[in-house]
Amino acid sequence: MRMSDPVGHTLANGLRVVVSRDASTPVAAVCLRYAAGSRDEPTGRTGLAHLFEHLMFQGSTNVAAGGHSAAVEEAGGFTNASTGFERTAFFSAVPAAHLELVLWLEADRMGGLLDAFTPHALDTQREVVLNERRERYDNVPYGTGWEQLVAMSFGPGHPYRDLPAGSPHDLAAVTPADCHAFFRRHYTPDQAILSVVGDVAPDRVIAQAQRHFGHIPPSPAEARDGHFAGSSRLPGRPKPGLPVETRRRSAQAVPGPALMAAYQLPPSGGRDCDAADLALTLLGGMSSSALHHRLVRTDQLAHSARFSLMPLHGAPSLGRLHVRTVPGAGPAEVEAVIGEEILRFTEKGVTEEALRGAKALIRRDWYDRLATPVGRAEELCAHEAESGSAVTLGTRLDQAMDISAEEVRQAAARWLSPERACVLTYENQHPAGASAGSATGTRGAAV
Repeated sequence: MRMSDPVGHTLANGLRVVVSRDASTPVAAVCLRYAAGSRDEPTGRTGLAHLFEHLMFQGSTNVAAGGHSAAVEEAGGFTNASTGFERTAFFSAVPAAHLELVLWLEADRMGGLLDAFTPHALDTQREVVLNERRERYDNVPYGTGWEQLVAMSFGPGHPYRDLPAGSPHDLAAVTPADCHAFFRRHYTPDQAILSVVGDVAPDRVIAQAQRHFGHIPPSPAEARDGHFAGSSRLPGRPKPGLPVETRRRSAQAVPGPALMAAYQLPPSGGRDCDAADLALTLLGGMSSSALHHRLVRTDQLAHSARFSLMPLHGAPSLGRLHVRTVPGAGPAEVEAVIGEEILRFTEKGVTEEALRGAKALIRRDWYDRLATPVGRAEELCAHEAESGSAVTLGTRLDQAMDISAEEVRQAAARWLSPERACVLTYENQHPAGASAGSATGTRGAAV
């Protein structure tokens, strides 16, 4: 990987362009990231951002439905997209000589998607999105667990309460008017970041971006000021809080019992979140981690135990714990062991040797994300969105590698205390008075 320092430029309409030359690869990778995620959806219209991820491939002013993907593939490339809480990203990779084709395609749907929008396209893609939800969440074991934990963490009215998958009820209610309003509000140049990585000349890419995107007007002034009706982004740098619901039990036909939990952590990008991430890695992110050793190897209460980070920039990040328990292991017993191990960690801290191992894992994951031109383009967009300057991407890993063992211990003590957790347990049975798939929630002690 021989990626040059990024070159940034902002067009007059607000589109931020970031280019990094990599002469070692004959391709050009493009990422166009819109600040349009599930947090931005109007009340009662969850899933709208994910729906638009699909609608963006259904034609625009000069491109027929399906024509965007077909044109990229005919040029020898590929294209795809993803939706999250805070963004929708479209990415492509083509031979470097065909870069301008991708820029023209992206600009055509940014400036003219509504020219080709039809109610039929809405109905078709709505069903595709609903099928994805059924396949990924509703019809798989433990599939709605994370969805429940997010809702338990943030509560009604919070912009991050609903996953990008949305609810079937809300998706069914989406109208063509909803789609027109959402597109005009969010899919504009001032709400987007364009990054290009590959064997390209930055000055030429910026000139091409100006040629294809420069004529597209920005969003209305009220949207740029954050006062547009329906805007749901949290102001300032949010602080982690306590969950609105601490305990929920679910009886379903699952392969076996399980315990899942979530902890609110600092927003991503800062040193405090990096310290918390290292704590999660040491507690449950490696085969040698404390929870895996105690629950799986020593006490044999679980088949697996894993802690991971869900990084969020505009809201508290979430620490996700998933323990697949063995039949007969009671949730209370498992919770007690988890509590003991976290307490032991906060009291005794971590050895320098263990910390080096956790840092090595995070370093490997970081380089894995940068291993391909598309991965680097996506990271440039993300870093530009979070820090305001993709130029500093090269120093991002240094911050995490500089975290001390004491900072990690303090992060665990501060953010992983029992009262900060919400807990969801799965039981492979149907208790008296409860039907399959039912869930009950109470306020009470947590892990």
